[in-house]
Parts: sequence; C-alpha cells; structure tokens
Amino acid sequence: MKMKRVAMLLALVMALTGLLAGCGSGGDGESGDSTIKIGLVQLVEHPSLDTIRESIISQLEEEGYIDGDNVTIDYQNAQNEQANLKTICQNFVADESDLIIAISTPAAQVAYGETKDIPIIFSAVTDPVAAGLVEDFDAPGGNITGTSDLVSADRIMELALQITPDIKTIGALYNSSEVNSASVIDDLKAYAKKNGLKVEEAAVTNSSEIQQAAQSLAGKCDAVFSPIDNTVASAMSVASKVFTDAKIPFYVGADSMVADGGLATYGINYESLGAETAKMAAEVLGSADPASMPVRVMDDMQAYVNQNTAEAIGITIPEDVLKDAENLGE
Repeated sequence: MKMKRVAMLLALVMALTGLLAGCGSGGDGESGDSTIKIGLVQLVEHPSLDTIRESIISQLEEEGYIDGDNVTIDYQNAQNEQANLKTICQNFVADESDLIIAISTPAAQVAYGETKDIPIIFSAVTDPVAAGLVEDFDAPGGNITGTSDLVSADRIMELALQITPDIKTIGALYNSSEVNSASVIDDLKAYAKKNGLKVEEAAVTNSSEIQQAAQSLAGKCDAVFSPIDNTVASAMSVASKVFTDAKIPFYVGADSMVADGGLATYGINYESLGAETAKMAAEVLGSADPASMPVRVMDDMQAYVNQNTAEAIGITIPEDVLKDAENLGE
C-alpha cells in the first residue's frame, strides 16, 4: 500500500512538471520566448532623433505593440560612435531580433551591413538610394525600407532669400562623412550655381570641430546653412551662439535645430516622421515584405522660425513668412 502511494505521488509530481513546462513555452504572446523582440538603435541624442524615437514607441503602442507586454524594445544609443553602432547591431542579430528600427542614415547603414535576413525599418534617412540602402524609393528590393526626411535645399534657400534677400555668399556647415548631409550640400551647390550665389564650405568630422568651423564661416558669409546633419544638430548650442554673436542668419534643416537657435527652416514634423516609421514597423511585424514597401517621404511640411534669434541678430521676418510659419523661439 505504501509503495502504491509513493508511485501515485511520483506520477502526480511528473504530471505537474509537464504542465508547468507547457505553460512556459505556450504561444499566447505573453511568454518570454514568444514575445516579439525589437532592436531600436539611435546614432546620437539630439532633439530631432529623440523626438523620432519617442514618437515611434508611442505609435507602436497605438498599433498594439506595447513594450514590456507583448514586445520587448531594446533601445540603444551609439553616442555618435561608429564602433558602438556595429556592436549594437551585431548584438541585435545575435539576439535574433524580430525587427530592427534604425534612426539616422549611419545607424541604418550599419544595421543593413550586419543582416540581410532580419527586417529593418529606418527613420530619418535623407537619401536611402545614395546611402546604398535601397535600390529605389518605390521598390527597395531587400530586407530594409523606412521613412525619409528629405527636404529640398532649394526650398530652404527660397525661404532664406525671402527673409534675407541680400545673400550673396552662403556658408555650408556639415559633416562630410554623413552621406545624407553631403547629398543635400550637393543640391545647395547646384541651386547656388543657378542663382548666382557663392558657397563657402566648412566640413567637420566631429562635434569638437564645430566652433572653429562656424567661426571661419562667420567671417566670410552673409548667411550659413546646415542640412539635417547629426553632428551639427548635436552641437547646435555652440554653432548657433557663434552665428548669433556674429549677427549671421543661420538656416538649418530641421525644426529642432530652429528651436535650438537656428533662424529658420522649411521642413517636416519629426513627431509625424516617427509615427509613420512605427506604422511601417507594425506592417512588417504583421508579415509585410520590406522589399516591396515604398520608402515614405513626408509631405506634411511648413516653415519654422525662431523670433528670438531674429531679434538677437537684428532681422525682421516678413509677415508673409510669419503668417504660415510656426515660431519655435518662444
């Protein structure tokens, strides 16, 4: 009788063990093994990219993908270091992420270099064709697609000439190693050639060179332009102070750069860009193929101005600009 009771207890223990094991590997979307893993990599912290990241996470929740619930979002900031980007993306691949979201052109390039299998959605890539990420805006052709923050240098220069029509020499402050920046500066040069303007370049390789480069331009330009450049954006406090002190109009490529002291831009809303990126990510998580998903270029654009900067450099922004612009200098 005693042996029979022991056998029954052993059978009960084994049954419970099997039941618990089954619960731990279930497919209800709540277990650790079946939770969707998203690797989110950002090149560097600055307001534009931070806004995109926050908007991505918020919109993913709207789409039903909630961090810590049915998805795990592994957010990593590379601190503007190429080596960090590589390590981060290698870790995403080793961790068998279900999706990688890469914010900025350099982040997307490194992610794409590390995997041709895991789907990648990029955000804030100005020219993904020139960056070697997609074959065509309409038909990317690989495991990668996303959103572009492409803004015509022509449109920003037209705004600049509305505000400060006497520009003869325009400075170009940018990081020449950022493909997105170099592409826009090429457009700037083409515009300048057509319109009889001279371009003075000051290319940098890191943020520590910004002050000296800005000072060199302030002494020989009527105005300065920086595209959506991550190096310049991360050092806007330095650049904008140099140009404000010198009374030089500083036109920039992003709304956040205007908020950080630039005079004006004509550009996109980065919160909208992040939301659109998340919508594309949700489509891919729902089994859409990146190869056939067109890159989305934002068409929701407007002028942004900084009235505080205008006052500090002694410029009056025309009423026909102000009536349609958002003032970020409040």
